[in-house]
Amino acid sequence: MRKLAIGIGVSGALALTGLIAPAASATTSPDLVFSDVTVNHGKAIVAGTTGIVKAPVTYTLTRPSDLTIDYKKTFAGVVLYRGTLSRMQNTIEPDLLTAPQCATTATTATTVTESCTETLVLDPSGNLFEAADATTWKAAGVYNRFDQDDDGSDGHISLDYHSDLWGPLGSGVQIKRAAKLTADAAPEPVKKGATLTVTGKLTRADWDSGRYTGYVSQKATLQFRAKGASGYTTLKSVTSGTGGALKTTTKATRDGYYRYVFAGTATTGAATAAGDYVDVR
Repeated sequence: MRKLAIGIGVSGALALTGLIAPAASATTSPDLVFSDVTVNHGKAIVAGTTGIVKAPVTYTLTRPSDLTIDYKKTFAGVVLYRGTLSRMQNTIEPDLLTAPQCATTATTATTVTESCTETLVLDPSGNLFEAADATTWKAAGVYNRFDQDDDGSDGHISLDYHSDLWGPLGSGVQIKRAAKLTADAAPEPVKKGATLTVTGKLTRADWDSGRYTGYVSQKATLQFRAKGASGYTTLKSVTSGTGGALKTTTKATRDGYYRYVFAGTATTGAATAAGDYVDVR
């Protein structure tokens, strides 16, 4: 099992313990309430094998009026996790280089309510490791207090790390594997009324290997757009075979573009191939 290290302390150093089992501390846990949590505008997060994906998060935070959150030694925000709150199987953290932006919306004698935004950072090579990560992730509110003395010139360093988690919050968010799709119509050029063969390939991100692999037994639609037309029309449905291969035939009637379109599934994002132009003579 991969070791979780959700270093929410914004000093830049990772905590020595992950959030699976928050460190014991005599510090009284603060009374925080996270509500109205929305991740990525309520839309699925689609990730390939490389490239950073950033997802905005909005939420309401109500905290004691005497609690200071400075994002230096104290931090409050939202994280995503897979599994249970006490036994997280994977996590995605906020962008610690940019602290959440919060604006006060209401106050009482004892509390402050703030409207907050932050950015979650997903690195496929560092956050996604297996097919099981393509699922609905839960959101949790987190509060961390982090104190450290890393000046070892006197032969001593110290680390004090306190963490609280609240969750699950809101409806969570679906994380999907990115898909790629190609289309190639042949022969080119072609006589009017002759048979065109349109091949293609449907692949999706394989986080285990860090590559795109064939997505088999999936339906894609073959579409055509005539030269000068503004939109595509659907011609037929095709099912992907070995290695994600797509192949079908159609009659060439006029100049235009052929493409395949994949609508996506519960675990995989949608994809559209670039249109392949065919000159009909």
